Amino acid sequence: MALSDNIWTWFRGDWKQGNLPILGAADHATWQGTLVFDGARHFEGVTPDLDLHCARITRSAAAMGMNSPYTAAEIEKLIRSGIRNFRKGTELYLRPMMWSCEASAALIDPDPNSTEFAICLEELPMPTLGDMALTVSPFRRPHQDTALTEAKAACLYPNNGRIIAEARKRGFNNALSLDLDDNVAETASTNVFMLRDGEFFTPIPNGTFLNGITRQRIISLLQAARHTVREETLSVADFEGAEEIFMTGNASKVTPVTRFQERELPTDQGMMVRGLYWNYAHARG
Repeated sequence: MALSDNIWTWFRGDWKQGNLPILGAADHATWQGTLVFDGARHFEGVTPDLDLHCARITRSAAAMGMNSPYTAAEIEKLIRSGIRNFRKGTELYLRPMMWSCEASAALIDPDPNSTEFAICLEELPMPTLGDMALTVSPFRRPHQDTALTEAKAACLYPNNGRIIAEARKRGFNNALSLDLDDNVAETASTNVFMLRDGEFFTPIPNGTFLNGITRQRIISLLQAARHTVREETLSVADFEGAEEIFMTGNASKVTPVTRFQERELPTDQGMMVRGLYWNYAHARG
């Protein structure tokens, strides 16, 4: 899935230009789905929280039963070296990934020491803000005892894909997904926040969705700005009564929701939060 024609790939010790073939037909990950990845951003000359994204992929690999061949610091250094292959000012999606090449004697689980590693850096402009209509999906998020929800694992994303595809068929851009207990987890592609009575609310991490790096950063920035942020168990009814809703994630950072179901929403506070994040990103450099 190439996001653009401007791609550099690091694999087995070297950077090469283009969408490089990296998985073998008989690799364990090819037929058992044991691939983990992470995503970070480089835009306007800054690369916020890259160290945290690099640390998370090593944790995802461990959760999948793989040994990471590189430390988080080594991965970060490689990515920063790869950014220099692009023209200054190019906005990038930064994606390190790991997968297993061999299985254990049981064939199903990976051989921990067969982990392969690559980095794909692609030109991807930051999305332009516009209409963002949100609905509620009929599809659920698995509990942590039914899927590997603690990892950013590729095998979890087909469910996300059907959530967003179904929402688009109904004229929406994205959808809230619930866990098996009817609690709001996140959208198909982002964490989610809501505003009510001057306070910010976001679903408390319960093991059914990733506690996103941008999510955590937004909470800390809001608290530093003396706003109240509550991590709570939230229902669809809570979002139906929200004054504003916004989404957080790596690809777009902060995206205000302009419509929930059939109700139009203001975006003033969502834009304020977006400004807080941009200020943070540029202050960090």
